[in-house]
Amino acid sequence: MKDLHEMLLKVRQGEISLAEAESYLRRKPFEDMGYAKVDTHRRVRSGFPEVIFAQGKADEHLLAIFQRIFEDEGEVMATRASEQQYELIAARLPEARYDKLSRIITCVRSARQKQGCIAVCTAGTADIPVAEEAAQVAEYFGNYVERIYDVGVSGIHRLLSRLDIIQKANCVIAVAGMEGALGSVIAGLVDKPVIAVPTSIGYGANFHGVSALLTMINSCANGIATVNIDNGYGAGYIAAQINRLAAAEA
Repeated sequence: MKDLHEMLLKVRQGEISLAEAESYLRRKPFEDMGYAKVDTHRRVRSGFPEVIFAQGKADEHLLAIFQRIFEDEGEVMATRASEQQYELIAARLPEARYDKLSRIITCVRSARQKQGCIAVCTAGTADIPVAEEAAQVAEYFGNYVERIYDVGVSGIHRLLSRLDIIQKANCVIAVAGMEGALGSVIAGLVDKPVIAVPTSIGYGANFHGVSALLTMINSCANGIATVNIDNGYGAGYIAAQINRLAAAEA
């Protein structure tokens, strides 16, 4: 059952009985699998189902959790997954898809209709894997995404050439390594929230993304918030929430 609203509609239309609905509501808000407690009510509370962080999980645990969420939700996403983990899942669920760049596995019975607009921008092409994680998370949650890559401040005319598209978005994700200035520049040019994502791309004094992180959290621009280093997932999720609010008001 995808969400409470859908269940209530089915009751009203006679597609499921009151007893079936009552059974669903009496169910625990999580399923205890011993090694994991799958949050089966995540969508009811937040509007989005639970997403799996695949990195470091034992194969048998990942496979069982992935299958369980797919059976219950009709869709499932796993982030930071390896190709070997994908092959393990695909052997059981052939409809699963893997994106090597973002390292995301998805399995979806029916895709959501895309709404609103989120702009995902990168300073350089080396930042694209993190940006793709953000973009594909946002798309998975039903949002339209504009990708605007390689528009860093060392050639700011590239950014300005796409400014009309960026300014129309309900939310902007700015992904940058090195000194991480892109988020501040974009935040000074738009009237929408900007989510800054520092990446670990850079030379020695970049400290694997710490310099970009410090630039972003010390930004003098208004309307900018920063997630953790390389956290494309976190940025995509927050952007989906913002875009959902904007689309609801439109």
